[in-house]
Amino acid sequence: MLTFEFTINSIRERPGRRKPFQLRWKVGPRPHYKSFQTKALADGRRAQLMTAAHRGEMFDVESGLPQSDLRAQQPQATWIEHARDYARMKWKRSSAKSRATRADALATVTSALVLDAEGAPEPAVLRRALSCWAFNLSNQRTEPPMPIASALQWIVRKSLPMPRLENSDTVRLALEALSLKLDGTPAAASTIKRKRMVFNNALRYAVERKLLPANPLQFVDWAPPEADDEVDWRYVPNPAQAKVLIDTVGKLGPRGRHLQAFFGCGYYAATRPAEAMNLRQADCTLPTSGWGTLLLTGSSPRAGSSWTDDGKSYEERGLKRRTRSATREVPIPPVLVALLHEHLACYGTGPDGRLFRASRGGVLLTKEYAEVWKRARKAALSEEQLKTPLAEVPYSLRHAGVSLWLASGVDPAEVARRAGHSVAVLYRFYAKVLDGKRDQANALIETALREASESGDEDDGRLLLRDTRR
Repeated sequence: MLTFEFTINSIRERPGRRKPFQLRWKVGPRPHYKSFQTKALADGRRAQLMTAAHRGEMFDVESGLPQSDLRAQQPQATWIEHARDYARMKWKRSSAKSRATRADALATVTSALVLDAEGAPEPAVLRRALSCWAFNLSNQRTEPPMPIASALQWIVRKSLPMPRLENSDTVRLALEALSLKLDGTPAAASTIKRKRMVFNNALRYAVERKLLPANPLQFVDWAPPEADDEVDWRYVPNPAQAKVLIDTVGKLGPRGRHLQAFFGCGYYAATRPAEAMNLRQADCTLPTSGWGTLLLTGSSPRAGSSWTDDGKSYEERGLKRRTRSATREVPIPPVLVALLHEHLACYGTGPDGRLFRASRGGVLLTKEYAEVWKRARKAALSEEQLKTPLAEVPYSLRHAGVSLWLASGVDPAEVARRAGHSVAVLYRFYAKVLDGKRDQANALIETALREASESGDEDDGRLLLRDTRR
């Protein structure tokens, strides 16, 4: 049992003994003794115990030792052992994509937290060994080939003991590593922020397990660069460009025609690709005329078969940042209703009820719709536009759809609800569009105030004052 109750006595000399200088102290109700051959040794130990008490350490009643001594007596866990324990603790409750993301972050910092670089494998081999084997706890994982197995053996031998992370210089090694890409160039601000968060959480878990006395990150003067989350609106397609791109998709042969409504959902309903991939006919209300609705019930994000529990390359998940049972109803305009009617008439649904599927059946592949989008972009945009990131990825359609709603004057809270994120996220990503609408709102308010001022008279003002006093 640990306690803060600690008292210490002066050193007692007992002549004639082999170790004549006795140090006495008490932890809780229990006394403790230790004898030394010289007074200097006894004084040194007394000073150590007093220092531990002044640092606020707790003492063990049974052994009389401070926490720092107890940790020193235990077999020292290494960083990679702890990082694997952390990945294992998080595994079951994490999505496949989160597992892969966490493994990548842990691989980055683990590569830097080593005793020395003697005999180190190639950086790319070590990173792959760590991210795809050391921190991948899936039953689908295969036996590592020889270069990977050798890299894993090396990192186990060279990984730093956990107490070394109490040193700020050691922590900086990890922070510098996560700030760079594998080729040594600076990483994106969002990547640095994400990897630092994983590192911080792993250190917090070390404190929870009493492998570290405190999270050392809080004592290091280092901050990740500010991530610019705002969308670059120069490269988001305007309504005319979005329509041309979606129409062009429909002219790109059978796969293009099959995916035209898929891309239409991205623009006219602002669905994420994984949400559109999960759409089933039962989720669609499609009247013969006018507006319809989509009931979004989940998503099918792809993360690779080595990260899922069942070995599939995709994972059935709830809506992003929502509970598994949450749904989101999105009204859709007649143009998308017509696209979906046409799609169902031509292609029906897959055996699982999905509207959109891979060319050989099954869940739509990311590489398939990305390739179709690449062809549509090349056919629809000018040479100059192709040299820019304009509509570079299918996700640009979602940004375009949300910006259209905002520019049309839809209330931001309703836009956020339809898009499936918080108002705070809306303001962070779509600040420029909202700034433009704010100017329009200010102008409307100013006009209303001016008209009220011009049409008012003194009698109305006095009546208003009398009513207020009542």
